[in-house]
Amino acid sequence: MPSIHSIQYLRALAASAVVCFHVSEQFGGPFSVGAAGVDIFFVISGFIMWVTTASRPADPAGFISRRITRIVPLYWIVTLLIAAAMLIKPQFFYDHLFSPLNLGRSLFFLPLRENGALHPIVLQGWTLSYEMMFYLVFALTLFLGERWRLSVLVGVLTIIVALHLVLPDGYPRSFTSPIVLEFAAGVIVGRLWVQDVRLSFALALTLLVGGFLLLAVTPVADADMPRVLRWGIPAMLIVTGAVFAERARPFRPVALFNFLGEASYSIYLWHALMGVALTGITLRLGMLPALQPAVIVVLSLAFSAMLYLVVEKPLIRALHPSRP
Repeated sequence: MPSIHSIQYLRALAASAVVCFHVSEQFGGPFSVGAAGVDIFFVISGFIMWVTTASRPADPAGFISRRITRIVPLYWIVTLLIAAAMLIKPQFFYDHLFSPLNLGRSLFFLPLRENGALHPIVLQGWTLSYEMMFYLVFALTLFLGERWRLSVLVGVLTIIVALHLVLPDGYPRSFTSPIVLEFAAGVIVGRLWVQDVRLSFALALTLLVGGFLLLAVTPVADADMPRVLRWGIPAMLIVTGAVFAERARPFRPVALFNFLGEASYSIYLWHALMGVALTGITLRLGMLPALQPAVIVVLSLAFSAMLYLVVEKPLIRALHPSRP
């Protein structure tokens, strides 16, 4: 896949937004829209999966193998470290659901439910349960010819969401959330990209800005509006606008933003543990409460990005030697 710098920028933005959301939530702040970083990630995931497999020999087993070796090792490391921290300092993890059963199930992306939601050891890891389900569905569609792949993939994801309306509350229903449609949206954008569709820079920029404006007004929108509408549609507009604006007007990337995009998975997984540790440190140092959120956000990003270099990148090189 040729480097699409805007995708890296958006990954960096999405990861940073989730960090800010969690810190804001911890301190009772107003940045709930930061959770929409997850929705941007889901659209990006659909886009990348389609673009990286289009016009190539179908290899479902290889696809799943690459996804597992890319996602699982780091997730297991962070899960086990958080589980150990919960045993040592349970008072710092009051909102976590720890048990040997949940630890085992979390490692295989099938965590226990609490209050109707998936509740893995790594709290933000609920999104990876949806990612792995999407990868499985995507891998199965690779058995089909390219002529049918898009329609079947989008159709299956739509059927999964339709089951949300008929299944009783329970574990199977947890995987039928309408948020799954965000993967389908990313796949459709990826298909347009692969077909070399081109938008004018002005139109693409309008979509990008429009997506951010929609996110900006969501705090005053109907609180009962489904997430896939409240944040999913803006996320799709943002990704679409970004990639087609870059196609219309390529740019020289800023190294820092590209790096944060590459480190976004590490930032996403590590930041909660970093936040707990940094909260304890700032309290012990007697830091002014007004300064704590900003300090925790900046240092969580910095240390999580550092762990990308120390942990994740060596793992990638060991498990994917063909990658640079």
